[in-house]
Formats: sequence, C-alpha cells, structure tokens
Amino acid sequence: MLSTLVTKLQESIGVLHKQDIQTAAHFLRQTPNWLDAEVLLGDDCAAIPDGEAYLLLASEGMMPFFVEQDPWFAGWSAVMVNVSDIYAMGGRPIALVDALWSQSVEQSQQIWAGMQAAAQAYDVPIVGGHTNCHSPYNALSVSILGRAERLMTSFDAQPGQQLLMAVNFDGQMHPEFAFWNAATKADPVRLQEDLALLPDLAEKRLCRAGKDISMGGVIGTTLMLLETSACGAVLNLDAIPCPAGVSLDQWLTAFPSYGFLLSIDSDHVATVQAMFRDRQLICEPIGEVNCTSELVLRLQQDSICFWNLQKQPLTGFTPAVPA
Repeated sequence: MLSTLVTKLQESIGVLHKQDIQTAAHFLRQTPNWLDAEVLLGDDCAAIPDGEAYLLLASEGMMPFFVEQDPWFAGWSAVMVNVSDIYAMGGRPIALVDALWSQSVEQSQQIWAGMQAAAQAYDVPIVGGHTNCHSPYNALSVSILGRAERLMTSFDAQPGQQLLMAVNFDGQMHPEFAFWNAATKADPVRLQEDLALLPDLAEKRLCRAGKDISMGGVIGTTLMLLETSACGAVLNLDAIPCPAGVSLDQWLTAFPSYGFLLSIDSDHVATVQAMFRDRQLICEPIGEVNCTSELVLRLQQDSICFWNLQKQPLTGFTPAVPA
C-alpha cells in the first residue's frame, strides 16, 4: 500500500511543478554573495531588512486553465495565497497589486470580483497594478507587500524539532481542483484572527521555521522546508490529520486554504498546539526533522524513502549548494 502511494505522490503534478523553480534558483544563485546574505533567497517571500524589522515581498501567478475555468475563484485564490505567504513568514500584509490580462471586459470583471472579495475578507487593500482586456489569453498574477517584526523562514528547521501541521477543517474540497476551501464562506474576522496566530508565534519566539502548505500539499511543502534547511525528516502518514470524506492520497497533495507546516522545539509543542486549538483549529505533530537529506514516509509498519534531496533537488534553493 505504501509503495503504491509513494509512486502516486512522486508523480503528482503539484510536487513535480515545484522542480520548475530550479530555473530561478540557477540564476539567482549567481547573485554576488548569495550565500552570505542576511536573508537567503528561496523563501515564501523575499525578506528585506528594514531597521529592526523586515519588509516582505511576494508574488503568485495563477495557472491559465484555472483562470479560464473559474475566474472568480482564481481571483480569490490569487489574493489568498499571497496573504498566506506573508503570514507564513511571521508577517502581516500591507497591500496588494495585480497584473491582469483578459480577452474581454466581462472576463476581467469576474476575476476582479474574486480579488475584491478576498481583499475585503482578509482586510488587505488592492492599491494598483496592470490591466489589459484585449489579450489573446486570460492570465493573472498578484503581488503583496507585508512586514514582519520577527521572521519565520524555511531555512531554520533544526534536527530534533517536531513538524506540526496546523489546518482548518471547517470547509470542503473543491469539486474540480485539489483545494480544501475553508475560506470563501468563512467569517472575515475569524480568517484574520486565525492567521494572526502566525506572527504571534514568531514574536513569542515559539517558532522560527515554517511554510504555508501550498500546491504539492503537505508532502511538497515538507520537501521544500527540508531542502532550504538542509535537513531530512520522517513523516508519519498515520498522524496526518485528514478531513472526513477525503482520501489520504488526495489530502496529501491538497492545498488547504488555511494550512501551515511548522518546525517546533519539543518543549514548545504543547504551547503551540494549545494556541491553535483554542481557536478550534487542528494542530498535530506529524513527523520529526533529522540530519539526513531524505524525506522518509512511514505508514503503519512500513517506511519508504520518498525523496533524497542530495541526489534529487526539488527547487534547487538550499544553502548547502554553492553559487
């Protein structure tokens, strides 16, 4: 059973598409003093030192078929994923800009309606961008600016730390896409307060390393966290919280609208769990970081090496790889 699951996960589009990032890693590693920078490249956001804090800058593009098939939800998602990136690094969002190409004014209106709905729900204004309604195709990207008083990064996971998965089960799977929707019908105040837990964790020094769970699901996200931290881990699939009615293989590569992977010192685990549970959010230990370069998946009594990052890079962003 585990070997079949591993093969399916290794071939999943969400995980394979992460390898496209190697193109960016190849060129950005040629930046002078890349390995000596105060904040390394390759995280959810670019972190720009700003006095005693950090400005956070991120951008996300939507897949063209997604924009074509569900323009309203693509607009919503473009805002949501950017907001999640900011909070995943211990920050708070400031403002958004968009770049929109559409084949007609009518098509752009649906995309704009989705973006505006999400911007209002997350209380982040759209302050500018680019719009073209005479394009031969439909495309959308959104960028965000935020600020973090204390940074959480994907470069700081340490051997011996516990991997915690925090997620909101109050939702449902999208009928067409690998997306767990716990956002579009949620109370905006709850959305904002649930996300505020992340900078709270950072500022209380309970967490220094983590990522939001994005395309590729918890498996792909774990790989990216391990790669940038130059670590390995054992992931216990039996321990991964999974919503009722969703199969494990579907959930492992799903994009939860509220989902974070956190690397936590053992003596902070109970405190962190309590903070999420107090808001009726799921937060469970699902694995442990180690000093290898392998992500090992464990299910019941079986264990399989899912990925060896030393032999097969994922995104190519790791401090262990010289410029």
